[in-house]
Amino acid sequence: MIDLYYWPTPNGHKITLFLEEAGLDYRIIPVDIGKGDQFEPDFLRISPNNKMPAIVDHEPADDGAPLSVFESGEILLYLAEKTGRFLSSDPRKKIATLEWLFWQMGGFGPMLGQNHHFSLYAPEKIPYAIKRYQDETKRLYGVLETRLKAQPFVSGEEYGIADMATYPWTRTWKEQGIDLDSFPLIKAWREAIERRPATQRALAKAEEVKR
Repeated sequence: MIDLYYWPTPNGHKITLFLEEAGLDYRIIPVDIGKGDQFEPDFLRISPNNKMPAIVDHEPADDGAPLSVFESGEILLYLAEKTGRFLSSDPRKKIATLEWLFWQMGGFGPMLGQNHHFSLYAPEKIPYAIKRYQDETKRLYGVLETRLKAQPFVSGEEYGIADMATYPWTRTWKEQGIDLDSFPLIKAWREAIERRPATQRALAKAEEVKR
């Protein structure tokens, strides 16, 4: 059993996408970031950077004590290695998937997050910041579009953890100022992921938590 400390944000969605695809037993422990649950001492013992998601695996591969893991990219990598799924054992394919996983963690997520902040939530509208992060968002969408010219998925020929990391951040493309018709390969990739039953189950879980 895996305890998933979760709130329905792009980073939270990454982990439910994997867990549903892999069919692992898990339970969601909501971390309401609007109420400040991420600063509670019990959660900080699991995720010292006061960010969700985090997991506690009660059946780790070494048969030892329950193991906690924080940071969404590391959680995806941990689960992929635990299950032997969604990350190729071929060294070259594995490197490609991890490159794009780290691309999402280091660029696509943070820059789109800044776009969301300055465009939607900042109490003061700062034109320079809005333009800066919207321009960077469009640039990164262009990088993703180019990646999808070579193969059907960000991870490579098969759906993998780099796709699970990237897709949730594209769900709010309208709010990001993106014209999705300008990125037809991303549009098709998104539609393919959204048709997956595991994706539909994961997003349904998000709606349950919101209620």
